[in-house]
Amino acid sequence: MTKQESVAFIINTLNALYPEIPIPLDHKDPYTLLIAVLLSAQSTDVRVNKITPLLFEKADNPYDMVKLSVDDIRDIIKPVGLSPMKSKGIHGLSQILIEKHNGQVPQSFEALEALPAVGHKTASVVMSQAFGVPAFPVDTHIHRLMYRWNLSNGKNVVQTEKDAKRLFPRDIWNDLHLQIIWYGREYSPARGWDLNKDIITKTIGRKSVIDFYHQSKGNKP
Repeated sequence: MTKQESVAFIINTLNALYPEIPIPLDHKDPYTLLIAVLLSAQSTDVRVNKITPLLFEKADNPYDMVKLSVDDIRDIIKPVGLSPMKSKGIHGLSQILIEKHNGQVPQSFEALEALPAVGHKTASVVMSQAFGVPAFPVDTHIHRLMYRWNLSNGKNVVQTEKDAKRLFPRDIWNDLHLQIIWYGREYSPARGWDLNKDIITKTIGRKSVIDFYHQSKGNKP
C-alpha cells in the first residue's frame, strides 16, 4: 500500500471499530479536564478516574483548589504517582488561573503551556477535548502505533506529532487521536501483543516490526 492508501485504511478501520468514541478521562468542564490530564502523566486513566472524584469533591475549581495546601492535594493524589510535582503544579496553576485568567482555563496553547506542570501534550488534550480546537496529542500508544504502521520513524513524540498532522486530515484529528489510543489499548498493546488480532498492523505494518514479532514467537514471517 502507498502511504495514502494506508492512511485511508486506518481511518476506515477505526471509524468502523469506534463510531462512538469514549472520552478516557472523567471530567465536567475545562478545569477538571486540565487537572485530570495533568494527573495522567506516567499513570493510567483508570487510576486517575478513581482519584479525581476524591479531589474534585473538595475542589473542582481553582478558587477552592487554592484553599487546599500543596500537602492536602498531595495526600489525595498520591496513588497516581509523581504527587510532589503534580500537587505543586495543580496548586500553582490554580493560583495563576485566578490571577491572570479570571479563574478560567485559557483557550490557547501558549497560555496553557505557560502554566506549571502543563506541557504540550496536556495543552493539546485540553484544546482538542475542551475547546474543539484541532490538535493531535501524542501519547505512548500513538507514538508506538505510528511507528508500527510505518508512518513515523519513532525517534521522538515531536516528530510523531508532525507526521500525524501531515498525514491525517485536520478535521478528524480530535476524534482520530482518541480512536488510535483505544485501538492501541485493545488491539496493539506494548505487552501481550497478538498480531493476529491487530488487523491494521497486520495489513500495513512496518516489515521490520512484523518480522521481529514473528521471530520473538518462533514463527516464520
